[in-house]
Amino acid sequence: MALQGALGRAARGLGLVGRMGNRVPTSVGLSNDAAVNQIQEIISDNCVVIFSKTTCYYCKMAKKLFDDMNVNYMAVELDMNTNGSQFQDILHQMTGARTLPRVFVNGTFVGGATDTKKLHEEGKLLPLVHQCQVK
Repeated sequence: MALQGALGRAARGLGLVGRMGNRVPTSVGLSNDAAVNQIQEIISDNCVVIFSKTTCYYCKMAKKLFDDMNVNYMAVELDMNTNGSQFQDILHQMTGARTLPRVFVNGTFVGGATDTKKLHEEGKLLPLVHQCQVK
């Protein structure tokens, strides 16, 4: 039990948080290729990924949207991640914008909070989520 507590304390602040509070460790001082690989792995290993910052209004809006739909997601909190700025630069290259959140569903970039909300209002978001849940 003491080991679990120590591991939990060590995991705090590493920046990857599942909706249920799961934390995934990140490496410190990544090369650019390693950072790209880590981002791609996070996206491919999770149905919904939200690259976010804990203080960002729009990031909170995107997370609430998935919470309200009762859909699990992986939130990568860049302001809590040692490589957060590097990840944000890479996401800019990948998606064409540096703003947050950057939302990926089923391995595909769907946009920021407003784009994601619009997809939901059009009835197109949940079918995307269901596609990756079927796999």
